[in-house]
Amino acid sequence: MPSITVHVNGKEISSEVETRTLLSTFLRDGLGLTGTHVGCDTTQCGACVVSVNGKTLKSCSTFAWQADGAKIETIEGLADGDTLHPMQAAFREHHGLQCGFCTPGMVMTAVAMVKDNPDLTEADIRHGLEGNICRCTGYQNIVEAIQTGAKAMKG
Repeated sequence: MPSITVHVNGKEISSEVETRTLLSTFLRDGLGLTGTHVGCDTTQCGACVVSVNGKTLKSCSTFAWQADGAKIETIEGLADGDTLHPMQAAFREHHGLQCGFCTPGMVMTAVAMVKDNPDLTEADIRHGLEGNICRCTGYQNIVEAIQTGAKAMKG
């Protein structure tokens, strides 16, 4: 089994992983970071989105060994203790969720979108969310949450 070393939410972790272990499985089962959800195993839903070296990645289609040496941030790493990340707070404020299953992936995608373009239009947001599926909402509250979160992230 290959041995990997990753930095997850600011902590260095070394572990042996089977070559077939997906990054989502490693995070959830190996590290107990259950905020990374798996909804499809086919990269269709986006519930498993995490940040790897500053870029969003669907962790259900990446092997854990491929992340060796990477800096990984999950939904658990966004908050600062009890203080929510501005995007998390915006999703809460605008009720950008119903069941919450897609929310971690939506938030991680939204944070990355804002980092890439702090002046997102509604069209930019809707286009950026094309890889994330929510089966409960009509997306309007999610879009509003991202607009508010983007403003808060700008300062």
